[in-house]
Amino acid sequence: MSAEASSDDRLAAAYAYCADVVRGQDRDRFLASLFAPEPVRRHLMALYAFNLDVARVRELVREPLPGEVRLAWWREVIEGEGRGAVEAHPVAFALLDTVARFDLPKASLINLVDARIFDLYDDPMPSLGDLEGYAGETAGALLQLSALLLGGAAASAASEASGHGGVAIALTGLMRSLPIHAARGQCYLPLDILARHGLDRDAVVTAQDAPALRAALAELRGVARHHLAQAGAALGRLPVATRRTLATPYLALSLVPGDLKALARVREPLREIAGLGALWRTFTVWRAGRRAAAGKAWVKSL
Repeated sequence: MSAEASSDDRLAAAYAYCADVVRGQDRDRFLASLFAPEPVRRHLMALYAFNLDVARVRELVREPLPGEVRLAWWREVIEGEGRGAVEAHPVAFALLDTVARFDLPKASLINLVDARIFDLYDDPMPSLGDLEGYAGETAGALLQLSALLLGGAAASAASEASGHGGVAIALTGLMRSLPIHAARGQCYLPLDILARHGLDRDAVVTAQDAPALRAALAELRGVARHHLAQAGAALGRLPVATRRTLATPYLALSLVPGDLKALARVREPLREIAGLGALWRTFTVWRAGRRAAAGKAWVKSL
């Protein structure tokens, strides 16, 4: 077997590994990716597996310093340092191949990594603006990078949808994960919103004053609904052909309305993890994909 064939086999195995990771740990994006053209699908898997790897650093370390080292390693990999050792890491191997093939902006990937430093500490989110910025550099950047894989130059037309859509997805996901984050001392709820309801970071992580916390979360759901509506409007302004081409990553927006409705029914926000069930999530993404393929809108406002 030639060295080139051997390298191709290792790369194929790396992409297959990424697909397995995403299938098991990010079912929503995995289901949406099935609507992408087959040649692009494995590159979406590489991007999503990378996102999972940096998003889970907090879960894998007990202290912030090892987490910072892990994120610094990713930064060096993206910048092109130490490539010889990268083939041993299937996600990094596949990601670098994807970055090279599609000329993805490294700055966006590095900003995504750097934004995850916040996850390593128990500092509260200072303001809604800071939270929206965090969401834009993580979920928003992931949407835009995914669009670049699907539409190249056409993806620039979707930047507004990526920005608002990323905030809607991120805020909804953070509210769903509130019990998990609070249990380990994290508070992503912005201090300015908490203050308006007589709360602070300690009140959240120690499960004090559930009625006030429900009111703060209701306000944050309103922010998520606003961004969802803006994302839907931005997608609606795209030419139908462009919207069809870029649809895949934005199909996840179809899940936001159902998740927000489920969150609104929660009485004990720090004890209940709410959202659409697995079967409904599958059906909702499938229905959105069918509507997108037909050139119809799939983002519902609330």
